[in-house]
Amino acid sequence: MFRRFDKKDKNAATPAPSLVPGGGSAPQPAKPVKAKSDATPAAAPLKLKPAKPKPAPAKPSNLYIDPKEEKRLSRLLDIRMSLHKRLLETLNLSALDKASDEELRREVSAISREGLREMGVVLNGVDQEQVIQDLMDEVTGLGPLEPLLKDPTVNDILVNGSQQVFVERGGKLELTSVKFKDERHLLRVIDKIVSAVGRRVDESSPYVDARLADGSRFNAMVPPCAVDGSLVSIRKFTKDKLSIDQLIEFGAFNEAMATYLQAAVSTRLNIIVSGGTGSGKTTTLNALSGFIDDSERIVTIEDTAELQLQQVHVGRMESRPPNVEGKGEVSQRDLLRNALRMRPDRIIVGETRGDEVIDMLQAMNTGHDGSMTTIHANSARDAVARLENMIAMTGVELPLKASRAQIASAVNLIVQISRLQDGSRRMLSITEVTGMEGDIIQMQEIFKFQRTGVAEGGKIEGKFVPCGLRSAYTERFRQWGYDLPADIYAGADL
Repeated sequence: MFRRFDKKDKNAATPAPSLVPGGGSAPQPAKPVKAKSDATPAAAPLKLKPAKPKPAPAKPSNLYIDPKEEKRLSRLLDIRMSLHKRLLETLNLSALDKASDEELRREVSAISREGLREMGVVLNGVDQEQVIQDLMDEVTGLGPLEPLLKDPTVNDILVNGSQQVFVERGGKLELTSVKFKDERHLLRVIDKIVSAVGRRVDESSPYVDARLADGSRFNAMVPPCAVDGSLVSIRKFTKDKLSIDQLIEFGAFNEAMATYLQAAVSTRLNIIVSGGTGSGKTTTLNALSGFIDDSERIVTIEDTAELQLQQVHVGRMESRPPNVEGKGEVSQRDLLRNALRMRPDRIIVGETRGDEVIDMLQAMNTGHDGSMTTIHANSARDAVARLENMIAMTGVELPLKASRAQIASAVNLIVQISRLQDGSRRMLSITEVTGMEGDIIQMQEIFKFQRTGVAEGGKIEGKFVPCGLRSAYTERFRQWGYDLPADIYAGADL
């Protein structure tokens, strides 16, 4: 590419003397130099063209895989699949559960080395160990996904067909070198996951929600609904639950906001955690539960169990999809109705997204103060609008004013979470629902995140500030023994 541009530049310089008037007299040698400088504007575009090839190197490094490395990994994948087939024919699968990891590894290693000799394949020590480890993952784990599940820096695993696996690290997506042999290989791993929790996925039921053994959330969509191959998303959960102090250290919110939230949870305000997908709603809900006293009985209701509450007295319930005959479904609404008969002090719904909203609001209004849930919305006002829409979609013919009165009476606090452009997760606002004025739900923002700019590397800069409004629940806080200082609501920057 650059050689071609140099050639053009050279050719462009050749006819330049013809642009200069005059013959071959003695002063002429100085004129070609001037002619060259006069021709510079014409040649300038050629000097800019070599910058065009830069988009290839400028392509994000996390989306680039070296072709040689890709070829090597593809070869190892072919070898691994051949050895895996041999393993299935040789190993006593019924005895796998009784064998220790060390015994199984010895057996897999012996069968692999024997298979490599028969195949006439010679691998160096590193590649040979890699193949053996991959085979162990195929037999005892989730195949190619196992190393990603063990990587503590990975938050999400996203599979787009058998040949493309992305991960999220630090809020940014990266393309990995992980691949499946083919679609059948990917489907086998999916089936292994869902069958372990008593669910199924096939052409008649092409999508499924499940959870892994470590509590990570799993979702899959298979053909024909997934056009270019099965789609898988895994939301990993850290074994060490994030505490309020850790979230403050990470910059999710500040100490003043944590002090206010402690008072709100401890005095049993009904709280909705609002935000987009992957914004950290569940993490925030888990952290807020740390303020609940161990003497209280908590019942959790989820589509897929993923809450990791920090209390002793917790009853966990999970909905169930219909069976092959379309029967046996247990919805979140069914669980919520049953939970009311289980003497809970608080009810926590993992995510409110359907007709369970009616029962959730009624529970908040009928002696289950301190209940919490999450909802998908972009702001506190949008969260209220979504609640109104969900009530309307239940088919209950309730006047809008009555719906809003129910929401205003049940919900006390809306905590808005968001994932910013740089991948960081911040608590954008804490808003109180203060009641009704006419047909309008009244709200006031107590704290907010104020953006101040963008630093080098695209990192969002900002600060958490109070909005200068005193909490409408100040007297309630005082009665429960939480006399917050007045300056916590001051307009000064914190």
